[in-house]
Amino acid sequence: MKTVLITGANRGIGFALVQEYLAQGWRVIAVCRKSSPELDATGAQVIAGIDVTSAQAIQNMLQTIAGAKIDLLINNAGILQHEQLGDIDESTITQQFLVNAQAPLLVTEALLRNLNEGSKIAFITSRMGSIADNTSGGYYGYRMSKAALNAAAKSLSIDLKPRGIAVGILHPGYVQTAMVNFGGDISAAESAKRLSKRIAELSLQNSGGFWHSNGDKLLW
Repeated sequence: MKTVLITGANRGIGFALVQEYLAQGWRVIAVCRKSSPELDATGAQVIAGIDVTSAQAIQNMLQTIAGAKIDLLINNAGILQHEQLGDIDESTITQQFLVNAQAPLLVTEALLRNLNEGSKIAFITSRMGSIADNTSGGYYGYRMSKAALNAAAKSLSIDLKPRGIAVGILHPGYVQTAMVNFGGDISAAESAKRLSKRIAELSLQNSGGFWHSNGDKLLW
């Protein structure tokens, strides 16, 4: 049985990914800050109390999984704030960098010993991190942090290729989650299904690519 570890697993896209991979017969390790009755009822191994920006929490996660081998790591945890020009908040920009960009890199590094040759890593990013695709401005912290995440993931795809580990940089689509006040155009379940297909297609040949969950290649 293959094992997937998913961060930010208690709601939205993360929770939908838990359900999707369980339905496919995977062992799922669901990592989150706070669990929910719905997540607890899935049958996944839930590791709650994990703030991915905390080095100690990451160590606690490692101790809990006790050397388990991971076939797929999905770095999904993320936050969105709404800075606009004239209303820039340094603290929310910093927080988004810590959660959206730095934490996925540190979680990945911490779990490298758990990843074998042939394992995969998926980063759930956003096309809002694309510089070429930015036609509407605003959302400074979110755009900047997702662009930084994309850069880190691209570097990881190069550094991990000799180890046989492929890296996917994936935009989930405009998804109906609390992050966007449920204003998206696809459900979290549909996004998870699409993302799982992109991850299944991920290989060392296309590692480091920036993809929409619908299969379109995205601009950087």
